Amino acid sequence: PDVIIEAQFDDNDAEHGQDHLQDLLTDDVKKLSLDAGEKAKAVGIGGVHRTKQDDGPKVNDPRLLPDKFLQRTAKVVYILEKKHSRAATGFIKLLADRNSDLFRRCAMFSPVDHRVPRVYVSLADCPPDFVTRPEDYSNMLFICRIVDWKEDSNFATGQLAKSLGQAGEIEPETEGILTEYGVDFSDFSPEALECLPQSLPWVISPGELAKRRDLR
Repeated sequence: PDVIIEAQFDDNDAEHGQDHLQDLLTDDVKKLSLDAGEKAKAVGIGGVHRTKQDDGPKVNDPRLLPDKFLQRTAKVVYILEKKHSRAATGFIKLLADRNSDLFRRCAMFSPVDHRVPRVYVSLADCPPDFVTRPEDYSNMLFICRIVDWKEDSNFATGQLAKSLGQAGEIEPETEGILTEYGVDFSDFSPEALECLPQSLPWVISPGELAKRRDLR
């Protein structure tokens, strides 16, 4: 039962009749079979040792297979660093089950980026008239920040940060992209602006040009 047999035969095999084919299959089964003693010899204390059958068909026991025939698998055991900003752009809508307790407490946030999970957000974070007029916000972009995502839940939990505006407009879409990737697009501080030349128009002095390589 632990042996997988794949048999091929052509017209020449068929000419010898079914008995000849059965004999060939029987011989193949004998070659593949390993009794308990042979298995014990094949598996040593230090690891897997080659047997005489290594060059032929293999039995369905991964311990007896060479590494090149095995697919390595792994699982995530710990997150060292969270690279994603946990911010996403998307839309909010009411939950489908109006009779549930969750419907009276949360709304569903659907990110534009489908790699980000859908998020439960509190109705307190939503606009005041969202429950009574959800259609008014069907095309409104929002920024949501993911707070938690439990292992046994298909949906994360998060908080609405702000409303960006209508989807499809340049400014809301641009602000959403910059926020998702954690780009600081706030105004420069006065200290930073003081480092720039104050007298305009500004030109490079001849002495500075003499020290530089002109790549214009």
